[in-house]
Amino acid sequence: MRLDSLPNASPGAVSYTYRRQGLLVRQAVAVLLQRRPLPPPSPRFRGWTSDAVRDALSSIPTYFFLSPRSVGRQRTSGRHRSPLRQRCLRLESSSSAGSRGPAKHRDPESVGLGVAAGLEFYSWVESHCGFPHDELTCRDMSRVLARANRLPLLWRFLRSNERLVSTATVTEVIKLLGEEGLTREALAAFYRMKQLHCKPDAQSYNTIISALCRVGLFKKARILLDQMELPGARCRPDTFTYTILISSYCKRSLQTGCRKAITRRIWEANHMFRRMLFNGFVPDVVTYNCLIDGLCKTYRIERAHELLDDMLVKGCSPNRITYNSFIRYYSVVNQIDKAIEMMRAMVSRSHGVPSSSSYTPVIHALCETGRVREARDLLVEMVSSGSIPREFTYKLVCDGLAHAGEQGLDDELHRRIEDGMRARFMQVRLLKPVMGDKSIFALEQQ
Repeated sequence: MRLDSLPNASPGAVSYTYRRQGLLVRQAVAVLLQRRPLPPPSPRFRGWTSDAVRDALSSIPTYFFLSPRSVGRQRTSGRHRSPLRQRCLRLESSSSAGSRGPAKHRDPESVGLGVAAGLEFYSWVESHCGFPHDELTCRDMSRVLARANRLPLLWRFLRSNERLVSTATVTEVIKLLGEEGLTREALAAFYRMKQLHCKPDAQSYNTIISALCRVGLFKKARILLDQMELPGARCRPDTFTYTILISSYCKRSLQTGCRKAITRRIWEANHMFRRMLFNGFVPDVVTYNCLIDGLCKTYRIERAHELLDDMLVKGCSPNRITYNSFIRYYSVVNQIDKAIEMMRAMVSRSHGVPSSSSYTPVIHALCETGRVREARDLLVEMVSSGSIPREFTYKLVCDGLAHAGEQGLDDELHRRIEDGMRARFMQVRLLKPVMGDKSIFALEQQ
């Protein structure tokens, strides 16, 4: 039962209980970090809640699995700038090169300590505190083992807690394994659902298709799509299924330098879009944006404009991401006036408000062509709308104005931009404290 669902609890009591549980979670994590044994609970201890146990388990990858290179990083959604390659744990363990992909710079000893700490805490709250684990806590523990790439231990854990394992839990495991580059293991987890008495749903298919496309295994992904499209199939594809394949084809085409491969991937993305329409699915703005972005980056601007007109005809309103694709294209090919025209059209049609990602390519193109006055005006307009430029863009405009002998930015604008960049820098560098000052014993005696 959630604390906020208690009928006789006042808001102040609920807030105090949440603060108390949060402090308890931090102290438990501190004990695990210090490699000390977890103490027995106090007689006055009211018991763990499901949210507190989940918070403790979810903080283990943060403190044990991150490498020193990840300190101060920006929080992203699992994106990789370089192509993610398929990993093989057996070859990594036998070679001296070590892990690859997202796990390359991890400390194996720290990862092992994190796994041991997570399993110790998971059994401690059940045996010493009397906490009955549920589906959510089992899912978080599975997430810890999947992030640590301890797959034999993960399968044993799922089999031993089979009554708590659901389709959503296995889907989360597939997602994490796909993000780590362990595509074969993710596919094995997908086919192990029957052993755990779980039935795959559309989200499970979408997750494994995304994992296969991430490493370029499009043939296996299309086989799964064909299975979903069979008459009488229990899990039918949806709009998101086709969007995954369209987006992956476009991204994969940009990761190769072969013109023939680029043409082939873009053709397959267009073919998948038409296949989606043939099967009766209506593409949404995300589907259009993925295909338009791939077409603009491969210089197929006529087809991109056809899709934009098709969006307006079918009543699918474009957004800022749609127009940013055209703005970047026209800035790259040095058609700056058309890029500015697309930006103005976005505002006049009420399809979005330009942001720093809209202004930046245009400002760079203007500076490269010597139109520093217009770049200065766009920079002033950008700051006036509430967006802060990147440090490189700001320096590029200032250097261009100084080199051309033009009037620079005023002091107020300089101070506003520098304060905004400093605030953004501090936001990236902001780290939460790991441990508190009190021990669990002192907390329980309060």
